[in-house]
Amino acid sequence: MTGLILENVEKHYGSACAVRDVNLHLPEGKLVCFLGPSGCGKTTLLRMIAGLESLSGGEIRLDGEDIGHTPAHLRNFGMVFQSLALFPHMTVGENIAYPLKLRGVGKAEQQARVVELLELIQLQAMIDRPVAKLSGGQRQRVAIARAIAARPKILLLDEPLSALDAKLRESMQVEIRQLQQRLNITTILVTHDQREAMTMADIVVVLGEHRVQQVGTPIEIYRHPANEFVADFIGSGNIFPATSLGNGRVGLPGGDTLEVPASLGVNPGERIKLLVRPEDVQLSSPQASAGNRLLGKVTFVRDIGATIETTVECSGVSFTALNTPCQGMDLGIGQPVSVTVPAQVCRLLGT
Repeated sequence: MTGLILENVEKHYGSACAVRDVNLHLPEGKLVCFLGPSGCGKTTLLRMIAGLESLSGGEIRLDGEDIGHTPAHLRNFGMVFQSLALFPHMTVGENIAYPLKLRGVGKAEQQARVVELLELIQLQAMIDRPVAKLSGGQRQRVAIARAIAARPKILLLDEPLSALDAKLRESMQVEIRQLQQRLNITTILVTHDQREAMTMADIVVVLGEHRVQQVGTPIEIYRHPANEFVADFIGSGNIFPATSLGNGRVGLPGGDTLEVPASLGVNPGERIKLLVRPEDVQLSSPQASAGNRLLGKVTFVRDIGATIETTVECSGVSFTALNTPCQGMDLGIGQPVSVTVPAQVCRLLGT
């Protein structure tokens, strides 16, 4: 089987487990995001793939070849570290040429490759500029160019955008994604930023508690989370306890009921957790409770320009609605309001 395959991969530091029983197949040419909170094991997993950390158990294979114990310098992987690790005493061109120099590539070929990569990252005029005089985004591009100079089989990125301001970070997300698509290079990106993963990835690997929680496309992860951990980590969500009443209905703590998809398949009397995304919650003028409409009271309003976030307490639970200004109502704290939750947007969460 082609691509990168991890089987039962583990990493232990004494009695502490950093990565537990990871099984993944990462296809060629895709951008894969390892996404999770700090300390979940995502960087450790990336470093094991790179050969910078030894395996405590399991196998790593690339195109059928076991590389789990191959030294890092023989794997032909490019890596961009969180700190970028550019050489401050070198120019842009010298930084990019450095991995080629280590491999004994001739000066003429080095120069040609540097010129090619500078054109690719649109920094042609900066070949002789010291990296200390570059902006954060320019340094990021140079680091990527250096990582791909030797035409690696896989590009590894360890939170490379975390030090950039929000606007530049979003711009670089698009640039890196477009560059990866042009090169068609298998890329693994470590991030704790869910928006970054949703923007850039073909495949998202959600890690939590040192193990893989779910693997899927960004929209699969967002719309069909495997469990409460994934639902809570990916995007914002209304997650609340309910009781199955059978026949496609659930009861809320305050006594009201909601219709849910019958396909949820839970037994009557079973305690469950439901997920409703904020953008799926509809607010309207107060009306009598009917169907999936509940009466509640506004407890919080936050207008952040492009969207208005409104929190409503009803039937013993708290719903947050996310609307655009043209969709939203002019609501104030304490105001009564109707909350409508379409049955088809309700999701049952595993534990």
